[in-house]
Amino acid sequence: MARHLIVLRQPSFWARRAAESLFSVLFPSDCRICGLPLLNISRLPVCPDCLAVMLPIAGNVCSVCGERVLSAYADYDANGLRRCPVCRRIERPFGRAVAYGSYDGGLRELIHLLKYNGVRPAASVLGRMLAEAVIALEPAFEQAKVLVIPVPLYRTKRRQRGFNQAELIARAALKHQAGQFELATGILERTRDTHSQIGLTSHQRRENLRGAFAVARAAQVTGREVLLVDDVYTTGTTASECARVLRRAGAAGVWVATVARTLKNVGFKETGFNVSEFQGFNGENLENDASVELEDFETLKP
Repeated sequence: MARHLIVLRQPSFWARRAAESLFSVLFPSDCRICGLPLLNISRLPVCPDCLAVMLPIAGNVCSVCGERVLSAYADYDANGLRRCPVCRRIERPFGRAVAYGSYDGGLRELIHLLKYNGVRPAASVLGRMLAEAVIALEPAFEQAKVLVIPVPLYRTKRRQRGFNQAELIARAALKHQAGQFELATGILERTRDTHSQIGLTSHQRRENLRGAFAVARAAQVTGREVLLVDDVYTTGTTASECARVLRRAGAAGVWVATVARTLKNVGFKETGFNVSEFQGFNGENLENDASVELEDFETLKP
């Protein structure tokens, strides 16, 4: 019987291989990341090899913000948390921030394909990554239903782009989650346009974000646990400002999940791991970086 089953599967296998070969001849295309020819039928113009090396973050990371930490900070504190220098000195407006991978290499390019090139099938892959990162947060949730709120775009930018990448990623992620999460769009609004935070000083970041977000329907947030979702966590000022606004509106707690995160030591080699675990890393300039980030965080306080 087993031999007959194998025989029955062979035509389907060879038919698919033939279809893929015909596809590559009739519709030649290259991987948008590595540039090699695509041999498989897919709506996403990225080869399997490039997707396979987009690995979760490895190394000792802060239990609160997700930043890498020096070995000197690798031990857990009295509350069972491993904190970076900044999170040891201030209380962030969110309970915890997690990210799937480092914002560099192929993962950065994949996010850009969605964000700037309108390759919407990339949202499905990014959503699976986000769903994996969220697993680490699930023990912290106490309510049966958690509101999932994407970081909003300003209306003109959304109209130009045609979509909010954070919302597309959140929708894709929820397909891989149980019924604990409830997508809530239109609650958090961006009230004015803002510039990219990249390259700005702490003062410029503060001015760029001041009054940029508001809660449109506070009654839907009051007493609720909120999972704030975005594509990338860079300086953390956007996540902190959104979390602060949500907490002021009455949210019981705010957590942050992103697909990628900028890390202090981008040269650290990633290896596969369970996103809820933490391992080791060394660096020399983390204290200086922490002072800059702490100054930035302080300027965002009311």
